Amino acid sequence: MKELANLLKEKNISISSVESFTVGGFANEIGSIPGISQVYKGSLVSYQTCIKRDVLNIDQFLIDQKGVVSYEVAYLMAKNGREMFDSDLCISFTGNAGPTAMEGKPVGLVYIGINYKNEIYVYELLLEGSRQQIKEQAIKQGTLKILE
Repeated sequence: MKELANLLKEKNISISSVESFTVGGFANEIGSIPGISQVYKGSLVSYQTCIKRDVLNIDQFLIDQKGVVSYEVAYLMAKNGREMFDSDLCISFTGNAGPTAMEGKPVGLVYIGINYKNEIYVYELLLEGSRQQIKEQAIKQGTLKILE
């Protein structure tokens, strides 16, 4: 995370995050780095579906059709989050950390959205481990994807 923070500060790229199953874990990690306030705008934890719908303006029909654990929702979380925070970059996390399948989707299924200046990429991962391990792996993978 330090490498990411240093890169963002060096290039003066502002960042925000929109998190669901990671429950602010990315925000906590990046926010713990000294001097990050230079580029870190903030985070929204959209844990419940109603926040994705009412705050992030993700259409309920899409949520009903695709589920909150989906490529489409991760995409819109990153898109709408970047606009909400007026940041250069926004990362989003949605997934199922368990303990049971959700929306018919397996434990460990994760989508990470990265929106850099309106170029949006979404990554699908199938991670293994405990709830905490899945969250930590997702945050690490998201950080690495930004650095790519």
